[in-house]
Amino acid sequence: MKKLASSVVVPLPTGRATLADVAAQAGVSLATADRVIHERKGVRDAVRQRVLGAAARLEYLPAPTLETMLRPPPLRLTLLLPKGSNRFMNLLADYAERAEEQWSPYNVQCKVRWIEAFDPERLAKALNGQARKADGVAFIALEHPLVREAANRLVDAGMPVITLASDLSNSKRTAYIGLDNYAAGRTAGLVMGRWCERAGGKVAMICGSLSYRGHGEREMGFQHMLQESFPNLLVTGVREAHDDPQHTYQAMRELVAQHRNLVGVYNVGGGSDGVGRALREAGLAGKVSFIGHELTPETRGFLIDGTMAAVIHQNPQLEVMNCVRILANVRGGKKPQEGIEPLRIALILRENLP
Repeated sequence: MKKLASSVVVPLPTGRATLADVAAQAGVSLATADRVIHERKGVRDAVRQRVLGAAARLEYLPAPTLETMLRPPPLRLTLLLPKGSNRFMNLLADYAERAEEQWSPYNVQCKVRWIEAFDPERLAKALNGQARKADGVAFIALEHPLVREAANRLVDAGMPVITLASDLSNSKRTAYIGLDNYAAGRTAGLVMGRWCERAGGKVAMICGSLSYRGHGEREMGFQHMLQESFPNLLVTGVREAHDDPQHTYQAMRELVAQHRNLVGVYNVGGGSDGVGRALREAGLAGKVSFIGHELTPETRGFLIDGTMAAVIHQNPQLEVMNCVRILANVRGGKKPQEGIEPLRIALILRENLP
């Protein structure tokens, strides 16, 4: 005899259990037990757990089936990524959407949503829209009060909010996943300085957008390194090109036309294929030290043929995996960053291409 929470005493069946036995053991109607066993909606979670617990005790269903049914529903992680031709964003999206089997141990499902790039109002609107659609959100942050307010509102409502690749200052975000961008800029400055120190001259810089905190930090780190250690290199002609290959192509053409003694160019963001194309057309491929970010099919080709000197890379697979782990940590009551592997700056040259 077993006493239920409802104080009804129900004898355990002696033969193979029936659905009626499960209903009686759980203290619910047969119709409610049927809805739970067939995974139909309209049953409170506490009642559902009671019915499944009775089914487990009575061995009404096979153990693997019960284990699956007792497992909580998967957490929904949304990645908000900017539209455009930035190949690194495409790498993030491809991995998030094609590696579902890797998320299964964490019981997390990833969904990618594309939004207009460099538009804080649309980004804030997209963040606000996740309140009822997701259990966690990761996004490339734009430094803007609307974006900060939207992120803080989600955190206050109990949703984990993760900034990717570029952080959001003075926000309540749960975690930042990405490089130390100031250190990445200093790394680019050190490499540029070592290769161009003897020649001296002008170094051009092309930014994606300074509305990305990460791009501003890279620019600052790069300039600080040159000022501190390589004063014979002068940064000139800073351009914003919004990570677009055509815009970086036009910016590089203008810089080549205006500055005849360019010895180097640092592309802070995406669109490096535009820079490489302009250098090739001007006959400067391999003569101007070109440093950029992210290993893509295009930058790999530029490294191989000598158009690029170096690529500073971050691991897109690890970034997405860390987002999944953070969401699972929060669900499990752990610290968000517990067990999270930090991203490290990878300096890729032709000789060490993976």
